[in-house]
This record gives sequence, structure tokens and C-alpha cells, in this order.
Amino acid sequence: MASRINTSFTLIPNQKYRRSNRRPSCVSSTLSSDSGPLSMLGDFRALPLEVFQIILRYLSVKDISILSMVSKTFSQHIINYISTASGSKRLLLQDFHNLELPGERQDSAILEHYRSLGLLFKRCTLLLPTKERLKYIHKILAEILTAGWDELECHRVFNFLCELTSLSRKVQTTVFSKPGNARKLELRIRLFCRNVLLDHWTERSDSAFWLTCILKPWPMVNQARLLYIIFGPISPQDGQVVWQKMTEEPADESSLKGLADAINLLHDTGIKEWTADDVISLIDELSVVPREWLLENNARLLILCGNDICFTFMASKAVNGRTIELARLIVFLALVCEKELYCMDWTVKIMQRLCKVFSTSADKHNFLQNVANAFACIIMEMLQSVMSGDHDEEDRNFLNLFHLVHAQANFHKEVLYLTVDSAST
Repeated sequence: MASRINTSFTLIPNQKYRRSNRRPSCVSSTLSSDSGPLSMLGDFRALPLEVFQIILRYLSVKDISILSMVSKTFSQHIINYISTASGSKRLLLQDFHNLELPGERQDSAILEHYRSLGLLFKRCTLLLPTKERLKYIHKILAEILTAGWDELECHRVFNFLCELTSLSRKVQTTVFSKPGNARKLELRIRLFCRNVLLDHWTERSDSAFWLTCILKPWPMVNQARLLYIIFGPISPQDGQVVWQKMTEEPADESSLKGLADAINLLHDTGIKEWTADDVISLIDELSVVPREWLLENNARLLILCGNDICFTFMASKAVNGRTIELARLIVFLALVCEKELYCMDWTVKIMQRLCKVFSTSADKHNFLQNVANAFACIIMEMLQSVMSGDHDEEDRNFLNLFHLVHAQANFHKEVLYLTVDSAST
């Protein structure tokens, strides 16, 4: 379905009035040309700029951060040092964006370094306007830098980063291209969004804010594609997005956990831009990226999303009269519970809650009959796959059939338990 792109990219109007006492952004090129009082530099006023910068090389990031608070003049010269090629090379570690690549572990020392660097930037640029402050963050956005900023300022940060990195153009290229046609660009977007904007926040509401900034400028169908790029399964060989995983074979929990966590983030943190209907629509669109998923993978994602999202998603199908599709989904919920040794009574209780959505007894009975028919039909489909597949595929299909028969037995056993308990009370 063709969608028109929103080209605004969450742009925020420039602030018309600024405080007149903020300092200018320019800095002097030498210590001797300092326009402030000589007492601001103390004995350092006799040193050439090159010698001052050599001294900074021997200080830790935390020490430089503390030094920047001595005076405005000191902070100006430290900003100047950060902007030089040698200062940038020393402070901005080159391997920061490779943390997620397979076989490498996240180094806590690197993360601590960037936390300290964020605090240094914050202290150095405290009196500058937001737009000027952002010029000095280069390729990073540490959480320390924007801690305590209001939502309007954070939107300005996001808009600045989009302009600096051409993020909006790159996203547009990927979401309107055939999945997998721009693999390297997909990986760059994933690493940038995860390592710079999303993964290092301690508060879930902060992560939800930045994820909303990333997704909301786009139509729902493109939001789903972008969510898959950022949180979907990746190849263990090269870290690139695996697009056919959900459509060709049952996926394991690790392949779906990132997507489920992101959906929960948008649903649970109370972000005003996301209603329950928005989240359900996002899951619906996600389940056809790049083509229609196997129902088993749909069921596994819903289980990982938790009770509330799973029930709301399935109840929307009941309300819209999609009872046959709903019945088949119940069967695959039972299958996943059987495979993963989850409690089968969870699926039965979900079905019991869904029965209350139907307004008449006839609708309820029709739904239960559809569930029974769905078990029989899917078993027959799997049996035909066992008989028509090659040797390896036959073994996989037979194992799946084995699990489904057990799932049916355990499902109906829990239904009987529930019926007996209700009758006894």
C-alpha cells in the first residue's frame, strides 16, 4: 500500500528570543590574546596555546571537565582544544559505533569515557545557546549531555542530529527500497539509532522519547519497517538485518526479543504520541515485513509482548469479526507454549477473556467452534507437509506436528480443568 511521507521530520521552530547575556561562541586562538582579566588564567597566561594543549593531553576527561569550571576563559580554551584534530582524535574513540558487531563485547570503560565526555561538553558549553552547544558534540550524544533538558530542547537535539548525519534522508532511502537492497545503510541506521540514541538510557521514558522521535515522522507502514531495521534479527556473520527470518522458518526468542521490548517500551511508558490503537496497528504492520510472517512467529512475538498487549491485539480481531484468523492464532499460541514449556493455562485464560468480548452466546460458541476446527485443520496441513517434504524438511515438519498434537492435548486438558473448577464453584 503506497504511503505518503511526512517531510516535516518533527522540526521545531527556532526560538525567537534568547537571553542577551549569553557569551559568544567564538574563542581566541592563543592564551595571550585573552580578552578577559588576566586573573582568569593565573600563571597559565604566560603559556602559548600549544603548551596549554600539551598539558591537557596528560589530564583525564574528568580532570579537564573540572578545569573547565575554573573560569569562562578556561572553558573557552578547552572548547578550542576539543575542536582541534588532536583533541577530537583523543577524546572521540573511533570504535564507539562497533559495539554491537558480533564477537565483540561492550567495554564498560568506553561507556564510562563517553559519560565523562558528555559531562565535559555540558560544563564547557553551559552558557551557550542550544544550537551552539550542539556544534561540539560531533558524532556522539551521551545521556549526560542532555540530562535534565526539557522536551523542546531534546527535540532540537534530534533535529540537529538529523541534519548533521542526514538521518532522515538515509531512513527514507531504506524504508522505500526493497528490503535488503541497502544492507550497509540499514546497518548504519541500526548502529546509529541503537548506540547513540536508544541503548544507554537508565530511564525507560528517555528511551521511549528518542524512539518516538525516530519513528513518528513516518507513516505507520514505514514505522514498522524502521522498527524491524533497528530491533529485528541480524546475521551472526556480518551483523546485517535478516529480512526473511520471520517468513521462512520459526524464529527463536532471541530473534524477537528486541522487537517485543521496543513495542513494550512504546506501550508502557505513557508517551502521549502512542495510543493503544497505534501500538496494535504497528504490530499488525510489523507482521507483514517484508511479507506475511509465519503465524508461529506472530504468536511468539505476542507472548513476549506480555498479557496486556497480547489480549488487546487479539481482542481487536474479535471486535472486527476476524474470528477464523483469531482461532488460528490461538492454536499457534498453544504451540509456542508447548515448545517453550510455558504454562498452557495462560493460553486458555487468554481465550476465556476473549470469549467475554463477544456480545452474544452465539458469537461465543461460534468462536469456540472455530478454535476446535483450527486445531484440526492445522494438524492436517502439517501432516500433508510431512508427507510431501524432502528428508530434512520432513523431520522438521514431523517434529512440529508432534509438538502441535501435544499442544492440543494439553490445551484441552486445561479447558477441562477450567470447566470443572467453574462447575464446582
